[in-house]
Amino acid sequence: MGEQPSFEGPNADKSDKSSSRVVSGRKPAGRKPGASRPAVKDPMANTSARKTSVIKTSASKTSAGKKAAVKQTPEKPAAAEKAVMKKAVMKKAAAKKAAAKKAVTTRAAATKKAAVGKTSAGAEAPAAEKAAGTKKAAATKKAVATTAPAAAKKTATKAAAAKDTAAKKTAAKKTAAKKTATKTAAKKAPAARKPESRVAMVRRARRINRELAELYPYAHPELDFTNPFELLVATVLSAQTTDLRVNQTTPRLFAVCPTPEDMAAMAPERLEELIRPTGFFRAKTRSLLGLSAALRDRFGGEVPGRLEDLVTLPGVGRKTANVVLGNAFGVPGITVDTHFGRLARRFGWTTQEDADKVEADVAAIFPKSEWTMLSHRVVFHGRRVCHSRKPACGACPIAPLCPAYGEGETDPEKAKKLLKYELGGQPGQRLKPPADYPGQPAPPMAAP
Repeated sequence: MGEQPSFEGPNADKSDKSSSRVVSGRKPAGRKPGASRPAVKDPMANTSARKTSVIKTSASKTSAGKKAAVKQTPEKPAAAEKAVMKKAVMKKAAAKKAAAKKAVTTRAAATKKAAVGKTSAGAEAPAAEKAAGTKKAAATKKAVATTAPAAAKKTATKAAAAKDTAAKKTAAKKTAAKKTATKTAAKKAPAARKPESRVAMVRRARRINRELAELYPYAHPELDFTNPFELLVATVLSAQTTDLRVNQTTPRLFAVCPTPEDMAAMAPERLEELIRPTGFFRAKTRSLLGLSAALRDRFGGEVPGRLEDLVTLPGVGRKTANVVLGNAFGVPGITVDTHFGRLARRFGWTTQEDADKVEADVAAIFPKSEWTMLSHRVVFHGRRVCHSRKPACGACPIAPLCPAYGEGETDPEKAKKLLKYELGGQPGQRLKPPADYPGQPAPPMAAP
């Protein structure tokens, strides 16, 4: 417990003693012979001091060992020599490594300094370039701000000029097209008419009647009938429908009730069923039952031959009365239906819309003997050529006499396709037409 612990190996003491004898023969220093060791405190009491002492002792021993190694005493053991050499190599390697590390550190510091200098110089250059670029951009922006209004004004002026040019070109094209259309129409249509006198209008109207007589020598009423009663009933049924539909309906009707007495005695439901295909069958049923009863009660079951008597019958007006008088009794009359009124206005014979006023205007132009056939011819022309929506002006034989030429199709080929009935190669409206009719008879109604 009283001796100081040694941190060296067993060879260390031997080395120290051997080197002590070889170098000078002196006794080891530090303690007189026969002197007792000083009292040593508890080694755990002061660990730091003990470690320091151990390190110093180890260093002195190492130094002594090195000196002994230099002398290369023959007595030194091989193990101690090997340890010393290993320590020397390790120290040299450590020194070399430290020197290399220091060199690397120095080189890195120099590189970093050079890079910092270069970066600083490089940073100054972009800064200068950036400043120059900013200045240039500001100048450019100012220049743009100065020139932008002028450029915009110039662009707007160019756009306006282009727009005006386009508008002028469009107007020129429209004018040219209008002139071309006018020239074409002038070639096809009659020359522009001067204000027409009454005498000139009457002459033109009568000429139209003659032209229509040549065009439709077979004109006739397009309702099938065999006596005045059948014609009266068929004319009442023709309201708001076609003559073809009436002609397809009346054969069954007259087979059931051929006389006014038979019709007056028929049940309304039964009569409605028979005339349903003509439309408005309830109102027409009331008219037929009323006029049949009136003919039975007031006229002895016969149709009267005077306009004044006919218009007193239920459902009979001037148009119906004129149809019956002109075609069943030979009494001249003007039948103003939708076709006749439309053509009378297009021909310039009247400007009226009311049927009675149209009848009066037209009756003042033509002699009474022409009234019935004039009605048939005008109605024929209205149904075949001078349609309501698209008249076939290009195929109309009386176009030079018509003030309304050009309202319809003026191209001859296209207008020809608009023709109807016998002029268009189609069946007529009567199931039993007159013998001189050039067209085909109408087909009967298909069985339900």
